Amino acid sequence: MPSLFRRKPADLVEESVTTVTTDEAPDRAHPRGYTPSKKELGVVTPKRPTAGRRAGTPSKPLTKEEAREQRRVARAESAAEFRREGGPRDRGPERLLARNVVDSRRTVGTWFFGGALIVLVGSNQAMPPIVRLISNVLWGALALGVVIDSILISHKIKKLVRERFPKSTERLGSLYFYAIMRSITFRRMRAPQPQVNIGDKI
Repeated sequence: MPSLFRRKPADLVEESVTTVTTDEAPDRAHPRGYTPSKKELGVVTPKRPTAGRRAGTPSKPLTKEEAREQRRVARAESAAEFRREGGPRDRGPERLLARNVVDSRRTVGTWFFGGALIVLVGSNQAMPPIVRLISNVLWGALALGVVIDSILISHKIKKLVRERFPKSTERLGSLYFYAIMRSITFRRMRAPQPQVNIGDKI
């Protein structure tokens, strides 16, 4: 009889604990009206394919000859673009005006480098004195011609810029140097390429 009325403390603890199943626990943890997500229900949403994306095909590596040809074509296109449009230093209406002033006339500077080569050969000590004298005279004449031509070009640029661009912020000294450097360059090698013919009125 004593065993019926007296129980061990461990037995009382086991009876007071209510076993909660895994299916009932979430229902008690969430508030009323809670909707379980697809992840909780074990449903996997399929991924959508990226719009406009196509399965890429592995590109064939270029051979050395093909890579060399691509570089050559890229350099040719870059040179043609520079020849046609020039670079950042050629931008602006004042620069275009300076180029047109130079390109519309024959300049002594185009003969400068050719004459300098002749003078270099003629001034050799192995040449006769008369040849060396002629070379020195030719060198002096070319230098004087370039100076006079540069003054005339600068004067015309100054006049036209003040007439057509009275509010220009371009420095005249920079325009003079730009035009003079163009005037001593062979016409076919000028970039951007000339847009006017020799003798055209600017």
